[in-house]
Amino acid sequence: MPSYDSSRMRLRLADRHIAVLATLLEGETPSEELWPSLVEMQQVGLVGQEGELAPLLAPLLGALADPVLMVQVEVTGEHGTLHHGVIVGQDVAYVHDGWPGQEESEYVPVETNVLVWELSRLVNLHSIDEPESKVERIETTLGVLDAGFQALEESAGGDEASEAAVRSALTGAGLAEPQLTELVALILAMNSMWRITTAWNGEHEGEQAAMVRALAAWDCGPHGSWVREKPAEPVLDGQVGPDSELVLVRTPSRAIWEKITELLPDKADFYVRD
Repeated sequence: MPSYDSSRMRLRLADRHIAVLATLLEGETPSEELWPSLVEMQQVGLVGQEGELAPLLAPLLGALADPVLMVQVEVTGEHGTLHHGVIVGQDVAYVHDGWPGQEESEYVPVETNVLVWELSRLVNLHSIDEPESKVERIETTLGVLDAGFQALEESAGGDEASEAAVRSALTGAGLAEPQLTELVALILAMNSMWRITTAWNGEHEGEQAAMVRALAAWDCGPHGSWVREKPAEPVLDGQVGPDSELVLVRTPSRAIWEKITELLPDKADFYVRD
């Protein structure tokens, strides 16, 4: 159910509610499929009986209609995959947070000078004491990784049984020690896999073009953070398979902060109409 907090300009909306707003903004009538969503928004006062939009929606709709920068944040953890993001308009920026088991995301206006902080929060970037390990880089394939996670999912018993199952699945995959033991530890300790993708209207060879930057990493708790160098982001559907190379590089939190900063375009990166 949609809701709002006028004191902080916060909104809770599902994708289907956004679709209703986009339709109304274009002066069209929502389809029969979207009608229940329209009724929900009318019940909470975000949309009037004649389709008029509440003033509270104006900043968000303005950003959605004419975005300067779009950021997608995908985080996969214990509760499956959650989708977050940032929408930067001409005059305002909104961060939207997903929540496990909830259809709606919370849309909150933020200042553009805190975007790196917000993106770091969305992926739970945090400083830890760097673990003592001789392994800084792991090279294998996605098929090996999938086998490790499948073994973990199917394992029964305590930590020792899970570790034994994962190690058995990875043994023989061509990983030498200490990389084998390190990858087993990463799979067992993983909090989440995440990736951030930024997109904006830029310039390529003098022509207007869609520009994209992306970063993928693993949060492995006490075993640190690992940037996934390969497959290189952005990864398109069908672009990778079990034989695709997987390269993980241990990366301190401060370095990941810098990499997140580099995902955001400078003024010179935007396309400027003559």
